Amino acid sequence: MKKSFIGMAMVLILLLAACGNSSEKSNEESDNQQKETQSAENTNPPEDNEKNDTTEQTEKDSSANTGSLKEDYLKKLNEAKKETEEMRKNPTDSSTYALKNIEGNLFDKWDGLLNEIYQVLIKQLPSDKMDQVRKEQREWIKYRDKTAKEASLKYKGGTQEQLEYVAVENNLTADRCFELVEKYMK
Repeated sequence: MKKSFIGMAMVLILLLAACGNSSEKSNEESDNQQKETQSAENTNPPEDNEKNDTTEQTEKDSSANTGSLKEDYLKKLNEAKKETEEMRKNPTDSSTYALKNIEGNLFDKWDGLLNEIYQVLIKQLPSDKMDQVRKEQREWIKYRDKTAKEASLKYKGGTQEQLEYVAVENNLTADRCFELVEKYMK
């Protein structure tokens, strides 16, 4: 009984130590992830009147460098794809917790890129074309959520169910980012 208690205590200490290593940045990231998760659950694409300062700065930087946002965003997306592959290949450990943490960070990255791209398209496309993209995006969100749910059901009730859901959601979001840039961006 003592060995079992000591083992449990050690696990608890390690978990608390891991949580204690979080900085204010981690807390900010957690808050941002919660906000993005809430917005992702909303089946409506970002509103036209929402303005992201990061997007504005990215557009200015991109325009100054090459003049083609499409090329700049494709480069940015390819870099994010490489980072995604690297993060998935090299987790801190193979625990479900570590893997969920990676996928959570990837969700932040890809959802942020998707929203950035959407904001650029709002500025670039004529209103009738943007209405088409908006409708398409709403349908895509339903498809993404349904596909991620179906994929996660093979682990129903298990610790990997949520991990699979977010991983599939991330993959589909990455694909959608590339699709929007290649199809609509100038």
